[in-house]
Amino acid sequence: MHPDLLFDSLFLLPFVIGALVAVLLALLGCLLLLREEWLAALGYAHLAGAGALIALAAGQVAVLGGLLLAVIGSLTKTLTRASGNPVYAVMILLGWSLGLLVAANTGLGENLARALVDGQLYFVSRADLIAALGLGLVAGISLPWLTPRLLRARFFPRHEQANQRPSWHWLVGFDLLVAAAMAVGTATLGIMGTFVLVLIPAWLAFHLGTNWRTTLIIATLVALFSYVLAFVLALLLDQPFAPVLVALMLVLAPFGLLGRAKAALAHRRGHHQ
Repeated sequence: MHPDLLFDSLFLLPFVIGALVAVLLALLGCLLLLREEWLAALGYAHLAGAGALIALAAGQVAVLGGLLLAVIGSLTKTLTRASGNPVYAVMILLGWSLGLLVAANTGLGENLARALVDGQLYFVSRADLIAALGLGLVAGISLPWLTPRLLRARFFPRHEQANQRPSWHWLVGFDLLVAAAMAVGTATLGIMGTFVLVLIPAWLAFHLGTNWRTTLIIATLVALFSYVLAFVLALLLDQPFAPVLVALMLVLAPFGLLGRAKAALAHRRGHHQ
């Protein structure tokens, strides 16, 4: 592919949508890793993928179907008071089986189901842009309010109970935000592209960051750098975007182990002194 095509207006919309979603996924990934619910990304992503297929089979917009089924999964989780990674494992299995059954029993075929797994970044529409911008606006308003409560719930789990403050409303709000982000991410970046942007930047940031602010900054920069590099390489090498992104992020992953080893060595030296 000719390098000049990187600046073609045809790729501007996919690039902007993907960059916005990548940053948001990295921020949510830090909160999910903090809550030890990182599997939520894969659970909601599989539900969103199945919902997108159902919407396409009905002649509707894929991102809306994915969003609807992911939100239904989130509300069901809340109503049943389920928590932890096991409930997300159930979502993975449900989304996987439902998606393949829909693909096999409609005119969509398995090729389209595979395409949704890999992502449709180069074929996004204005509906995806509206969804991404709306999600970014909601996240920008809600995360500054949600984050301190999520941090307090993680480190002081009995605080709300001791002060007789209800916590269900902001927990539901966070779950719905995660479900919506996974739905938009799945429709654009694919299931594995969404999952890797939730997991790896947060994992690296937790090993390299010295406080919560630097952790968020590192996660955001890692996600954005990886996304831009993957976008450029995928176009130049004429490769599918999601596998390139996942491969790049797996190359970056060992740096988290290196940071952890350095921190452990510094702690050991300080202990001996």
